[in-house]
Amino acid sequence: MEQRRSSSMTRQSSKRFYRSDSQGDLARFWDHGEHFAMQNRWVFECAWEVANKVGGIYTVIRSKTGVSVNELGDQYVLLGPYFEFKAKQEVEEEDFPYHHPLGQAVERARQKGYRIHCGRWLVEGNPQIILFDIGSAGAKMNEFKHELYEKAGIGIPHEDIEANDVCIFGLMVAEFLGDFRFLAENYSDSPPRIVGHFHEWMAGVGLIMSRIWKIDIATVFTTHATLLGRFLCAGALDFYNNLAQFNCDEEAGKRGFYHRYCIERAAAHLCHCFTTVSDITGKEAEHLIKRKPDMITPNGLNVQRDLHEFQNLHAESKEKINQFVRGHFYGHFDFDLDKALYFFIAGRYEFGNKGADIFIESLARLNHLLKEAKSDKTVVAFLIFPTKTNSFNVESLRGHAVTKGLKDTIDEIQKVVGNRLYETCLRGIVPDGNDLLSKNDIVKLKRCIFAQAHTNLPPITTHNIVDDATDPVMNAFRRCQLFNNRTDRVKVVFHPEFLTSTNPLFNLDYQEFVRGCHMGVFPSYYEPWGYTPAECTIMGIPSITTNLSGFGCFMQEQIVDPQSYGIYIVDRMHIGVEESVSQLAKCMMDFVGLNRRQRIIMRNRTERLSDMLDWKSLGIYYRRARMRALQNVFPDVSENEEAPRLPSRLNYPRPISEPPSLAPSRANSPISSAPGSDSDASHDSEEEEAELQTSLSQLQAS
Repeated sequence: MEQRRSSSMTRQSSKRFYRSDSQGDLARFWDHGEHFAMQNRWVFECAWEVANKVGGIYTVIRSKTGVSVNELGDQYVLLGPYFEFKAKQEVEEEDFPYHHPLGQAVERARQKGYRIHCGRWLVEGNPQIILFDIGSAGAKMNEFKHELYEKAGIGIPHEDIEANDVCIFGLMVAEFLGDFRFLAENYSDSPPRIVGHFHEWMAGVGLIMSRIWKIDIATVFTTHATLLGRFLCAGALDFYNNLAQFNCDEEAGKRGFYHRYCIERAAAHLCHCFTTVSDITGKEAEHLIKRKPDMITPNGLNVQRDLHEFQNLHAESKEKINQFVRGHFYGHFDFDLDKALYFFIAGRYEFGNKGADIFIESLARLNHLLKEAKSDKTVVAFLIFPTKTNSFNVESLRGHAVTKGLKDTIDEIQKVVGNRLYETCLRGIVPDGNDLLSKNDIVKLKRCIFAQAHTNLPPITTHNIVDDATDPVMNAFRRCQLFNNRTDRVKVVFHPEFLTSTNPLFNLDYQEFVRGCHMGVFPSYYEPWGYTPAECTIMGIPSITTNLSGFGCFMQEQIVDPQSYGIYIVDRMHIGVEESVSQLAKCMMDFVGLNRRQRIIMRNRTERLSDMLDWKSLGIYYRRARMRALQNVFPDVSENEEAPRLPSRLNYPRPISEPPSLAPSRANSPISSAPGSDSDASHDSEEEEAELQTSLSQLQAS
């Protein structure tokens, strides 16, 4: 019996730590391009957002450069458009050696009259980068557009300036790749094996022309979100239940971007390997682009873990948010910050796609539930969506000025009182509290306190929005009557610009803000991947996502019960909006019911998922996509030599101490924990387990 128990404990102990070995590990291929250099192999990654921050693809490319350079070294080159203001801040320019094929290809492009900027991108890995100045080829725009129309049948309207730029950029890239392919022939005894990896429709023209001109390279095309999908979802259509019914040509034509849709679709069909970032986007691409992806390439992050420091960082950042709350709610600051929870939603201002509509509705229901339960907790919900504003809200600025004045006055009085206390004690007298504050001190304090007297309600926005009457967030607040009344247990703050460390209200950047919050809420209807919940996860912040987001689908696939790891997944696929709102409100109410210790335990669990989202694990998928494209073009490339086995489902089990909340947990994953499976293994420390069991026992006893 004792031997059986010992063997069971050993088995559970080994299960606790098996996770990292079960994931795909790109690090075993890290030789900084030595193998690729010997084989004359190259990877060119082309995207509109290389050194050009516009949206999420910039984060994908930038966060991946470290592992890409570790694997490929200087055989890895990034291609993008040149925008002087951004490039000056991010790129260290230097020319490549002329005897090198890169240097020779750049020189050929310059001889054609093109301005080419090359050097190193100042991000992790310091990768080589080549930026094409679109304006230098502007005189050839009509010639390029004519060739695209003649060879590919894609016409670009003259008035679409962005598409014109995309066309010029694509032709410049294709010409460069053709020149480089020819010059690389004499660089090594081995024939050149080149992969061109193109992201999104804005890089698609380069891929299309590379195939039409029969340039001998392998091509990969990755779509991060389809053009039609984003527009159709924004139009409030029942998108996912009608995927197969849409007339794609008609829908794109009605919305005026048929030419862009043609570029996207042609690139997807002409590439040797087509990938998307999630299963949900893969289904979308199959119906809207008419090609099923060859592979799914999930988006990762550059994770740098500190197993204990993240809890300290949470406390430090939370105190900065506390400072903002003290100022914003001055005159109505009647709630306990120790019992306040900070929720937030952030991203592009796509009211329906990002789920801001059901978030605000569920906040109203949460407010009702907390009032009904007579809860002493307060939820402050931040909505961070950039939109047009005139200036900061005067009341918001005034509140911060008043609270700063009070703090300065107290600091001054505190210093004087300290000196009095010191002098009194030196004389051997025990000080009387009534003698420490002078009448002048009391007058100063009363002035500050009276200055806080405020009859108006705290503002629901930090800025004056340009078109307040039609703003969807403001109208939703009005409809749900979320006005920051004293009796409200849910307070709302709309901050209509991105956070930076120079922000005069918050004085912290976005990453610090996320660390200081208790939960991120992202109930998106259209979210091909979802970097915001992924960023929360690696910082140890629980989040709410949906089964229509790539991140939510990925977590459901990899974890038996995501909720026990702080990943709440709301169903927006199989139930109606009303049920989704109720489910979201229930998730938030369950989280509010956790005590401080339980929230700490949940943050620990959430942070443990970081390795799943690290490019060291997920970079394997991109490597495999490149190999598939290479083997389609060059049969001599050995599968055994290069292609790694993709990681299988990780199947994180439910922790033994689950549920972490005071309410019974409802598994959101379609796969439940089976007896005798990995769910028997504990993923909490003995102290955490004991604390949770004690809390649950006390609850049952009461």
